[in-house]
Amino acid sequence: MEKQNLPVVVVGAGPVGLAAAAHLVERGMEPLVLEAGASAATAVRDWAHVRLFSPWAEVIDPAAEKLLAPTGWVRPDGTTYPTGGDWAERYLQPLADVLGDKVRYGAMVTGVARAGRDRIVDSGREEQPFTVHIATADGGEERITARAVIDASGTWSVPSPMGANGIPALGEKRTADHVTYRVPDLKDPAVRARYAGKRTAVVGSGASAFTALALLADLAGEETDTHAVWILRRGIGEATYGGGEADQLPARGALGLRAKAAVEKGHASAVTGFRTEAVERDGDRLVLLAEDGRRLDPVDEVIVLTGFRPDLSFLSELRLGLDERLQAPIALAPLIDPNVHSCGTVYPHGVKELSHPEQDVYLVGMKSYGRAPTFLAMTGYEQVRSITAALAGDREAAERVELTLPETGVCGGAGLFDEPDAAQSDEGGGCCAAPATLQIGTGAPAASGGC
Repeated sequence: MEKQNLPVVVVGAGPVGLAAAAHLVERGMEPLVLEAGASAATAVRDWAHVRLFSPWAEVIDPAAEKLLAPTGWVRPDGTTYPTGGDWAERYLQPLADVLGDKVRYGAMVTGVARAGRDRIVDSGREEQPFTVHIATADGGEERITARAVIDASGTWSVPSPMGANGIPALGEKRTADHVTYRVPDLKDPAVRARYAGKRTAVVGSGASAFTALALLADLAGEETDTHAVWILRRGIGEATYGGGEADQLPARGALGLRAKAAVEKGHASAVTGFRTEAVERDGDRLVLLAEDGRRLDPVDEVIVLTGFRPDLSFLSELRLGLDERLQAPIALAPLIDPNVHSCGTVYPHGVKELSHPEQDVYLVGMKSYGRAPTFLAMTGYEQVRSITAALAGDREAAERVELTLPETGVCGGAGLFDEPDAAQSDEGGGCCAAPATLQIGTGAPAASGGC
């Protein structure tokens, strides 16, 4: 069978993977979406209780909407903000249902390679299709042949550890019964009981940490002795709580203000410049130790929200061009590097920035960002629109991707502003640039404020 007649395999039936399938259908190509879970948006369902920062108008892909429209699907009010559960049930699962047998569940991808070629072999490499190895829910194994591979598997399965050096802190694994890497659903009675009246350490400085702090603050207002200890590797500066009222994602700005209020009202106390090195048991409680020798008072639970990282293990036989720090595509990395960019505004990008030495394989969605944070759904939708245009041979459309991104107001990353006493300034890349609409491949826009 000629390569052009083979399906394009999409790894993951999440928002960007399903959008990729919709764009492939629109372009007359055959997608095959492989989802490890039993339903669409398995990862999104894990945080069903968390509300998105983006409204419905910004989390529905245009090509997907075209597929859904003839089915009688009712588009949610574009000005309202869905939870993860809303997103999955009201949009992502219906989209997967429309795609029908183009989406396969219980299929975990365990390896991707060129047919008959490991990563060493040059001869005839580009002429060979891809072979995608999967493990099925019943314990079986299969091999699927594909013309191209779009990996939209995300990063949800690999949360970053508590250890400040990127490696689990000493004792972190042994104390796993009191450690979680997810924002807790305090509406669940069992989860609520775990944190009510307890002292909980929240490790992290991003939006997920804000969410956990806000939820624990609400709980503290109802349950006495409930307290959060916010562990920051950096200090508290002007930008610690995000964009506030100036954030063009208002829901996120409001969340940052709620986290600030939690501290100011005494429901949470902040420990700054604390780089966790070890976790020790103290009876039924845990003690966190820093690299500088500090020991915190014992806590009952620890919530680690230090970001995520990509699982690249099943791509080991492909020739990927990844930045050595972020594990993102080399051309994309400078645009999203938190050591330089202190806000979430990212130059719109497409196939040019997402290409690898191995032709016709792409990492998209959150996985394309590697370890960098602050990904927007609409960024992923534009990624797959550009990539599918390129696969269809429409290079002009692939390089004509246009996207206006909101000024996110998140000034402060995991790198440059990680110093305990570092404060945000207007110089050295501190401010967020205005939104830009531009064409792929025409050069990054001139941005004021350093972003």
